[in-house]
Amino acid sequence: MRGLPEWLTSYQRAWLSRDVVAGVTLAAVAIPEVMGYTSIAGMPIVTGIYTIIFPTLLFGLLGSSRLLVVGADSATAAILAAGLAGLGIAGLDPGSPTWVAWAGLVALLCGGMLFIARLLRLGFLGDFLSASVLIGFLTGVGIQVLSGQIPAMLGIPKPKGNWFQQQWETLQAIPDASLATAAFALATVLCIYGFRHFLPRVPGAVIAVVLTITVSAATGASAHGVAVVGEVQGGFPPFGLPSGLSWGDVPAAAGVALTCFILIIAQSAATSRSFAAKHGQRVDVNQDLVGLGGANLAAGLTGTFVVNGSPTKTEILDEQKGRTQVANMVMAGVALVFVLFAASVLTDMPEAVLAAIVFVIGIGLIDIRGLRRIRERRVSEFVIALATAAVVVGIGTGWGIAFAVVLSILEIIRRAYQPSDFVIGKGVDGHREYVPAEPGAQSLPGLVVFRFDAQLFYANANRFVEDVQAVFEGAPEPVRWLVLDCSAIDDVDYSAGLALSELIEFVHGAGANFGIVRADDHLLATLRTYGVLDEFSADHVFSGLGAVFAAYEKTRAAES
Repeated sequence: MRGLPEWLTSYQRAWLSRDVVAGVTLAAVAIPEVMGYTSIAGMPIVTGIYTIIFPTLLFGLLGSSRLLVVGADSATAAILAAGLAGLGIAGLDPGSPTWVAWAGLVALLCGGMLFIARLLRLGFLGDFLSASVLIGFLTGVGIQVLSGQIPAMLGIPKPKGNWFQQQWETLQAIPDASLATAAFALATVLCIYGFRHFLPRVPGAVIAVVLTITVSAATGASAHGVAVVGEVQGGFPPFGLPSGLSWGDVPAAAGVALTCFILIIAQSAATSRSFAAKHGQRVDVNQDLVGLGGANLAAGLTGTFVVNGSPTKTEILDEQKGRTQVANMVMAGVALVFVLFAASVLTDMPEAVLAAIVFVIGIGLIDIRGLRRIRERRVSEFVIALATAAVVVGIGTGWGIAFAVVLSILEIIRRAYQPSDFVIGKGVDGHREYVPAEPGAQSLPGLVVFRFDAQLFYANANRFVEDVQAVFEGAPEPVRWLVLDCSAIDDVDYSAGLALSELIEFVHGAGANFGIVRADDHLLATLRTYGVLDEFSADHVFSGLGAVFAAYEKTRAAES
């Protein structure tokens, strides 16, 4: 039916039981997780649960991904908190009604940006955060998140200042830690990891929450210096625009929304694509922008904060064999029932328990395995990942995401400006040999087949010419033919066309012949328009490498 998501129009009844079970299991994990994220975002606990009710439902109906779970996320929560705190507005304090209103405004603006991105088909923007940069960014967020929970886990005041100052103050305050508070935190961490190791299908966080609430209530922990959540105002999520704000507040909130917007596109696109590929499915990133936009508008209109595609919750759904967004809708239903009828059970929950849950989530964000793989395969990207993580930790998530985008773009430019160059040789067994394009390299005596492994445009054209000339002049024997392998070049701009003409003139001036090989029709048409094809013999336009070597050897034989 037109307008309905593809997963719904092709839904099979046999999937329903599995989706329901997966949705209930996901809710059991997601509810304590999103409550923990409120400590990062500076929001009331119940607002975390609100993020997996109507925002989740809206994405399920509007997005294209079958599995992507949308709700509160540690990275966007950290960006939101840092961004709002950095505005320096009087009365804008974490947990206050003003803070909640600004968080709602940021979510609305973020939703609007996502809808505009869909209209402009800007889903490709997610590709401008490379995997290495994203790993570095999330690792930095993980370090920030886990270190930020340590004071609450120890029962000491939250320190102020930059990250380094906070860690120093935390170390100095350790002698004043509350042993009872630390015990609740330690028990929670051990419970989560214990179930994860021995009974991975049982949500350890839920068990930890139930047990610690029971112990806290039975022992009167709050009377012994253990900070507890206290009364939680549950009930149906409120509907309406954030109160107490004006149009004049929009520009300040827009800057925070923009950083959230960039991360949402990158993280959600990467998550939905990876899980779709795992199951042999396709995902429409631009359609997901509609779902994410609707989800954030729903968040802003229901008293909560920005939402994002969650890799951790999506992984849980996939492990439980969930098939479609029906599972996420079941999760939303369970969360709604919880806030309507069971929110009061959270009253005696120690704050250290929530901090410990978030602490474990922060550890999970530190992707040591991913960093190790990057280091083994490309050291330059490993350095970029570490630099991104360092900026996030040392300066903040807002600057971190900006730094990540700039680094990603600079890496694209660097690769285009300084690609790998090769001289292609004819091996003794018939296989092609690709050797670095350095002085002394040649394909055959008197022949150089030069491969430039990037698009040829104004920024790298002069470097390209210099590299070719260096190989030409440094060849062990005088070069008779220089042939450019165009398999990686499908277009050249006007500046590159002029540079190519200069190279042809240089080659001919040295008494050698110029040619091209493996150029597609579009490139040939462009070179013809620039007049480049008129500058060398049409006999030296080859379709394949074999033709180049055969023609050269035939010419050499005829001349000898």
